[in-house]
Amino acid sequence: MSLVTYELADHVATITLNRPEARNAINGALRQDLNAAWDRFRDDEEAWVGVLTANGDVFCAGGDLKDGEGSVGTFGGTFWEKPTINSFESGMELFKPTIAAVHGPCVGYGLTGVLFCDFVIASTDATFAFPEVSLGVPTVVGAIRLPERVRWADAMELLLTGKPITAERAKEIGLVWRLVEPDRLQAQAQSWARTLTEAAPLAQRATKEVAWRTANMGWIESVRFGETMRKVAAATEDVAEGIQAWRDKRAPRWRGR
Repeated sequence: MSLVTYELADHVATITLNRPEARNAINGALRQDLNAAWDRFRDDEEAWVGVLTANGDVFCAGGDLKDGEGSVGTFGGTFWEKPTINSFESGMELFKPTIAAVHGPCVGYGLTGVLFCDFVIASTDATFAFPEVSLGVPTVVGAIRLPERVRWADAMELLLTGKPITAERAKEIGLVWRLVEPDRLQAQAQSWARTLTEAAPLAQRATKEVAWRTANMGWIESVRFGETMRKVAAATEDVAEGIQAWRDKRAPRWRGR
């Protein structure tokens, strides 16, 4: 059985944690499969939008403390000594749109992965927690990513107490983008993914890259970088198609080229 499944339909890649018998806790094997799935999504020219979700009643119970591989990068084992740069949750440069569809507990490593996504859609039964400090170790990548998404005190509430928050509280602080009933979660995520595929995929990636890279640039450098990306995108077939579709008063047929 694959610990992570990858399904592609209509330019939407759905990446699913598939270790429900262990509450989708991240062991070394699952982490390897998950990183491979994100690599596949990044390199798959037919995959324009990614959805991260999970099988079972728990989105992710965090790191598997029973696993000798120390897969969470915080609880001992081989990964404790090694940085996680360029893995799915930390450092990977990925400019395709991504959605997290979260249900049930979303803990530690699972929450770090959710913070990798552009849109977080959660069911009303979801909870979110970074429990590391309650075990005597620091949260690292989560501590880097979370303050970029929510206000400082709200980030510290999660990071410094180790206590979970409800889906409603997560929506209130801006961690969750949309909140839905559990039976509507997957449909909502797939519907939004299809909406995203209606836009030109290369233009989306260029726009996201501009937003991501210019966060740490000055104004002049930001504008110059943005104009450079505009020129790169202008050379694509999709730009010509978009203009022709506008002239023909029809929906464009994007090719991602």
